[in-house]
Amino acid sequence: MTAPTHRTASIRRATSESTVELELDLDGTGQSRIDTTVPFFNHMLTAFAKHSLTDLTVRASGDTDIDAHHTVEDVSIVLGQAIRQALGDKAGISRYGDALVPLDEALAQAVVDISGRPYLVHTGEPVGFEHHLIGGQFTGSLVRHTFEAIAFNGGLTVHVTVLGGRDPHHIAEAEYKAFARAFRQAKALDPLVVGVPSTKGAL
Repeated sequence: MTAPTHRTASIRRATSESTVELELDLDGTGQSRIDTTVPFFNHMLTAFAKHSLTDLTVRASGDTDIDAHHTVEDVSIVLGQAIRQALGDKAGISRYGDALVPLDEALAQAVVDISGRPYLVHTGEPVGFEHHLIGGQFTGSLVRHTFEAIAFNGGLTVHVTVLGGRDPHHIAEAEYKAFARAFRQAKALDPLVVGVPSTKGAL
């Protein structure tokens, strides 16, 4: 019996602001080796890999002496590109995923459609969250920005809603974990699906 082929991608991106090398396997077990030089972002990407069952290796460096923004943005762009590449023609996928994830007092919901139509709806973060500095480098505004970059470069429709929360770390982590769990469902291969799950015949 032939072992199933894993859906993988490997991308390198270099700009005047950052260098990113990323490898992923959508059919992995959630193993990760993450070094973006932004500790809290490392933590979020590790959580994404673990809860989406995606093997992920990221090596990145950039002008974090100015701000973490460029490095986080460029890693997110490359992650989205790698997801799109690894998904291929999307034949046999479940396509949709939905997850509700708590972290202590925080609660977040994510819905993912591997639609080929990039779109992000992101709501519910408390007032002032976007200005909070998490872990000394990672501003709250980067949470939305990473989902935006992943969705637009991955061809995903993503809805993320914060339903409750007080601690910025908990809120952000609940969002990333909810996205990971929803993506895990959406990218999963469904033995009942024949071809591409769309009446158009393409995603």
